[in-house]
Amino acid sequence: MMLIIDSGSTKTEWVLLDGKTVKNRFTTEGFNPNYSGLDGLEHLVSLVETQNFAPLQGEIQSIHYYGTGCGSERNCQLINKVLQRHFPDTEITVTHDLMATCHASLGHHEGIACILGTGSNSCVYDGNEIVERAVSLGYLAGDEGSGMHIGREVVRSYFYGFMPDGLQKEFEAVYHLELKDFVDQLYRHGQPSRYLASFAKFAGERQSHPFLHDLVRRCFEAFLEAFVFRFECCTTLRISFVGSVAYHFQDIVRECLTEAGLTLGSVMAHPADGLVDYYRNVSNKK
Repeated sequence: MMLIIDSGSTKTEWVLLDGKTVKNRFTTEGFNPNYSGLDGLEHLVSLVETQNFAPLQGEIQSIHYYGTGCGSERNCQLINKVLQRHFPDTEITVTHDLMATCHASLGHHEGIACILGTGSNSCVYDGNEIVERAVSLGYLAGDEGSGMHIGREVVRSYFYGFMPDGLQKEFEAVYHLELKDFVDQLYRHGQPSRYLASFAKFAGERQSHPFLHDLVRRCFEAFLEAFVFRFECCTTLRISFVGSVAYHFQDIVRECLTEAGLTLGSVMAHPADGLVDYYRNVSNKK
C-alpha cells in the first residue's frame, strides 16, 4: 500500500494506492515550508492520520511526498522527520513539486515540464531525471505566468484605472474591494501569493474579453521568456503543463506556444491522476 502526497501552497492532495486500486483520495489545505512553520504540517498530518489512516497503521509501506518549497535539502529533511514520526516503519521519499510535474505529465518520456499554478517553474526531463531547471525566484521577484502574476495584474489594472469601465464595474460587484482593505490583507496577513492568485479567477471567467485576454497573454509570454526559451531544446521537445492556471487558460497557453513555434504536450489541472498512473506503471515493471 502506497500513500502519494502532492502538496501545493493552496491545497494538498492525498491518494492511497493499494496495488493498482485507489483506496482513498481527498484534499486538505496546502502547505509550503518556506512560508509556514512545521507546526502547520504536524497538525495536518495528525489530523489526516487520525481521521483517514488510523485503521491502516503498519499497512502503508511507502510514502511519496511531492511539495512546493521542497527544492532545498533542508526542507525535505524537515518534512521527512514529521512524516517519520507518524509513519515510523514506512519508506518515505520527499521531493519537490517539479518532479511531481515530470512524473505526472511525462512519465518516462523526455520533455519540458512546467508548473503553472499559484506559482510557476519549469525543467527539462530526460525520462528519468531532471537534467536542467529554471531559476525560481518565488512570488516577490518571479513566478511569471502564475496565478499570482495574473491576479496581481488584474488587481493592479483595477486600482490603477487601466481596466475598461464595464470590467471595472464587474470587479467592484464581485469583490467590493477597498484599497485600504486590499493593502492590509496583502501585507499584514499570511500567504500573499495565494491572496493575489485569488483574483486570477476574475480573468479566468472572462478570458474572452479582449482586455483580459491580452493581460493573460502578456503574463504567459513573460513565462515563456523566463522559463522556456532559456532551454536550447525548447523547439524540439514537447512542453507539458501541470496546474490550475495552465488548465483553465489552456487555449491562451496553446495560442502563445503556437505563435512561438513550440509544441504543446499534455495539460492537466492537478498531478494526482498522472502520479497514480506513473506508480501503476512502476508497479507493472516490477
